[in-house]
Amino acid sequence: MTLRIATWNINSVRLRADQVARFAAEQQPDVICLQEIKCREGEFPVNAFRDMGLPYLKIAGQKGWHGVAIASREPFEDAPVLDVCREGHARCVAATVRGVEIQNFYIPAGGDVPDRTVNPKFDHKLDFYEKLTAEMARRDPKAALLILGDMNIAPGEFDVWSHRQMSRIVSHTPIEIEAMGRLKDSLGFVDLVRQAVPDPQKLFSWWSYRAADFRQSNRGLRLDHLWASPGLAEHFTGEARVHDTVREWERPSDHAPVTADLAL
Repeated sequence: MTLRIATWNINSVRLRADQVARFAAEQQPDVICLQEIKCREGEFPVNAFRDMGLPYLKIAGQKGWHGVAIASREPFEDAPVLDVCREGHARCVAATVRGVEIQNFYIPAGGDVPDRTVNPKFDHKLDFYEKLTAEMARRDPKAALLILGDMNIAPGEFDVWSHRQMSRIVSHTPIEIEAMGRLKDSLGFVDLVRQAVPDPQKLFSWWSYRAADFRQSNRGLRLDHLWASPGLAEHFTGEARVHDTVREWERPSDHAPVTADLAL
């Protein structure tokens, strides 16, 4: 039985609940993990999610900023929420669905200057990665664990529109790529999307609003990821994709949803 899991930085869930409903109807995900919901728990459009067939919710909200949520078609169990954000932001929410622990993250973007000694936001981003890496190093690689979300780093040469130009820009600098690599190695995580769509194919999940036509400029980044523990990766069907057509919808998020299918 397939479990389809989606991750999507929705950039305001109240503004785009109708788009989530359309995506849910078209792609039939069993679980949708959202980032940047930009509302408190009591402001989340619960009824809209019930109507779209995703009534089971785990929400970590924050007024006007950040915020993450998990919406599921079926009941889930609690999973430990990891204390890896030193600022106390709502950047992590977790649940266990069909025995799979899902950790949904909105990792800090890091500001504009890739130097942690002068930029507190960049230091916060690296600190988040360091704490998360230490946590994952203590986990059992055979356990069914999926970490996903807007991880705000495009790790590979083919995950950015220009490796040469982006290597000096926050999201693709060497120090960030190294930090992400240490997290991946901590448990031997498998990047499910790159398993399905190997290099050297270019693959993006985010495009700036600054471009009048994101397709024409195509200056994208792959910032949204689904990583499986070795034990869970054995259940990957090989089907994962970025739903970039969603970025064409009216008033879209700057991120497109990404899905992966597991046989459970």
